[in-house]
Amino acid sequence: MVEIIPAQKRSGKVLGVYSALGDGFETRSVEALELTYEGIPGDRHAGLTRPSNAREPWYQRGTEMRNEQQVSILAEDELAAIAKDLELDQIKPEWLGGNIFLSGIAHLSLLPPRTLLMFEGGVTVRVDGDRGPCKISGRSLSDQFEDREDLVFAFPKIAKYRRGLGGWVEVPGHIKPGENVSARIWEQCIYPG
Repeated sequence: MVEIIPAQKRSGKVLGVYSALGDGFETRSVEALELTYEGIPGDRHAGLTRPSNAREPWYQRGTEMRNEQQVSILAEDELAAIAKDLELDQIKPEWLGGNIFLSGIAHLSLLPPRTLLMFEGGVTVRVDGDRGPCKISGRSLSDQFEDREDLVFAFPKIAKYRRGLGGWVEVPGHIKPGENVSARIWEQCIYPG
């Protein structure tokens, strides 16, 4: 038997938008986020393609491939839960290289691939999948708390399935804080293996 989950729709709101202009991992708050088919102009993750890395061991490292990770999307409730579990007052989205910070969509990181995030201003971002937490984001978080070197390795364990989403631009335009967003989740057929 194949389990089929019907299509769904969820609604949320944009709390903030951020860009990583330059070489650094952290992002900075911007008034509006410009998105093109290549992602965020000037952002370290911009481009139609990217070189493969350790996350794609089936390719020789550096193989040119489609850039499905143009945009990083984080959720307010997930960052709050991670912060609580790590005994921190807060985790800011910019510390983790986030580009779009949302509220209102429960379990954002678990949205399935192909989900469409359709923003009120006309932009659509297609979800590639959840972001696996890594030591790079753990190091960035640790840099915010002088006495918490443990965060480098603790963050990847605690943040699993709550680290947000990676996606690519399907319809370009601008996103601003305060915009509504609709998550359109396709019908899912759970592969029986």
